[in-house]
Amino acid sequence: MSADTSRWRFADDYAYLDTLCAADLAWEYLRRNPDYQNAFAAASQNPDAEGVGARWGLRFPDRSIA
Repeated sequence: MSADTSRWRFADDYAYLDTLCAADLAWEYLRRNPDYQNAFAAASQNPDAEGVGARWGLRFPDRSIA
């Protein structure tokens, strides 16, 4: 299966995706998701918010306590 590149503006900008592991590829998808962006913005306002990472399958090992 090959990607439909007819709507890409600069295909070379996406060449790095071919080298990503599954976790990195998932992050590239997730960070572009509008729902995730909204959840991240809300959590940024309240760093103690619970559940944001769990909802998106994220893990935050060794979170620092400021």
